[in-house]
Order: sequence, then C-alpha cells, then structure tokens
Amino acid sequence: MRTPVHLLWIYRAYVLVFFLYLVGPLVAAAAFAFNDSLFPSLPWRGFTLDWFVSPVEPKLGLFHDERLLRGLGNSVYIGVIVAALSVAAGTANAFLFVRKDFPFKSFFYILMVVPLVIPGAILGISILVFASMIANFADREFGLFLTWLRPGIPLVVLGQFSFLTTITSLVIAARLQKFDMALEEAALNLGASGLRVLMTVTFPFLLPALFSAVVVAFLVSFENFNTTLMLVGSDAPLTVTMYDRMVKVGSTPVLNAVSVVLMLGSGMLALLSVVAQQEKSPS
Repeated sequence: MRTPVHLLWIYRAYVLVFFLYLVGPLVAAAAFAFNDSLFPSLPWRGFTLDWFVSPVEPKLGLFHDERLLRGLGNSVYIGVIVAALSVAAGTANAFLFVRKDFPFKSFFYILMVVPLVIPGAILGISILVFASMIANFADREFGLFLTWLRPGIPLVVLGQFSFLTTITSLVIAARLQKFDMALEEAALNLGASGLRVLMTVTFPFLLPALFSAVVVAFLVSFENFNTTLMLVGSDAPLTVTMYDRMVKVGSTPVLNAVSVVLMLGSGMLALLSVVAQQEKSPS
C-alpha cells in the first residue's frame, strides 16, 4: 500500500522542523562566538576571532582565559578517569549479567539501572551526605582526615562513576548478547587457555562497544552539571566554571566560544565512535 503524497510531505516537513528545532539553538550559540560585540545578542557588529584568541580585556579570549582553561583541564581529567573506571566496571557487569545466573539476578539488575532514573541533584546530594558522614566519623573516632571524601575531584569522580557505570554496562552488555559462544568453544577445543580466548576472541568482538562506552562515558562526564555541582570543591570542572561565570559576570561571547569548541570536540568523538562501529561490525 503506497503512502499518500500529502502524508509524505507532512512527514518530511515534520522531520525538517524537528531538526531545525534541535540545530537552531546550537547554530545561534556558535554564531555569537564570532560577533564583534561585548554581548551575545543582536545586532551583528562584524566578524571577529577575539573571543577565541584575544589576550586582553574586555574581549579576553577563551585560549587566554586561565580560569576557563583550568576548568577545561579539570573536566578532561575527570572525564578520562571516570570513563576508564566505568568501562572497566561496566565490562565486569556485562559479563556478570549476560553470562551468569545467580539468586536475585533481576533484583540486582534493576538496582544497577536505578541511578539512571534518579535526578542528578538528588544523586549528588545523597553521595555528598553519605561521604561526609563517613569522613566525619573517621575524623571523630580515629583522627583520620579523609580528604577524598570531602567535596573535590575525587568525590566528583565517585559521583559520576555511580551512574555512568550503568550506561557503560548496558552498552557493553548489548554487544555481548550478540556474541556467538561457539567461537569461544572452538578456541578452547583447539587448546587455547581461557585468558587467551578472552583476549583474542571475545574482547576483539567487544572492541566497538568498549570504544563507544568510553566515548559516551567521557562526553556525559564532561557535560554533567547537576551531580557535579553538589560534589565540587575548589577545582571546578568546565560546566561549573561556566555557571559561576554566568552568575557573577553574566553571559559573554567567550562562553559561546567555549560552546563552539565543545560542539566540535563532541562531534569528532561521536563521529569516531560511528566509524569504529562500522569498521568493526561483523560481516
């Protein structure tokens, strides 16, 4: 049965409006990063790269703004650590829930997924209260000052790890479910050890999912705000630094310049993830 022409045009119009709705704010934010004005608003006053490269006020550029660069460095540092930890734990979780049967498996699976449905602010507050309670008890009873349980980068890593592990577990488990166990059995029958089978047969098959999980975990960690805001100390990541700049100074085109850099970086990582999936997918 052929689709009526008018319904086809309605569908195409809907898709066009939908993507304009998604892309429009990003294009506007990027455009104002090149506007020769002290404010990210119309009218257009000419093209400039000052908000990226200017070394002097009032148009101090992103690449000369020490506070924004420090926040960017903190975000990259946190993102790399969280991505590595969450992918390692997510891989273990994937093998556990896909390959093993144990009592209350469904309950523990639901428990693993729960952090995804808890609001980030609530999750951050809960972790902060719990960590502070342990730190205060250790200080009071044993004289131990556990700085890593106080607001700061270690606590931010712990907070983000708590929900990013769920995401990486689901990504890797989805790939692992497609694996043909006969391949492992054939390798074992040929005399390969369990570790060798894991490294030469199973992990190469999981590599696209592992790479995608790393990319997703890093990007989600990088842009996370709600949970991070509750756990951050003096070394603030980029999202919190931008929020603090907005509150104290107001919006300036340098924040738009940051947005351009983040959009380009995120797009490149997402593209690499897609290419890796296509190249490594089984024929």
